[in-house]
Amino acid sequence: MLSDGTLSIVVNGEHRRVAAGLTLAQLASEVLGLEPGAIAVERNLEPVPRAALGSVQIEDGDELEIAHIVR
Repeated sequence: MLSDGTLSIVVNGEHRRVAAGLTLAQLASEVLGLEPGAIAVERNLEPVPRAALGSVQIEDGDELEIAHIVR
């Protein structure tokens, strides 16, 4: 975590700084404007089950690939 309370992460190849303490679901909805139930997430090359998005916290250095699922 950086001294300003943010984390440095990569989302779909783009470097971002986000607030510490966010879950993957919060990142999706609050930062990216996506519905957590309509995304697929890979974190550090590992798939994250959709049911776990609300409990998995983002960590400094995470590399995320997020795909929006069109229904």
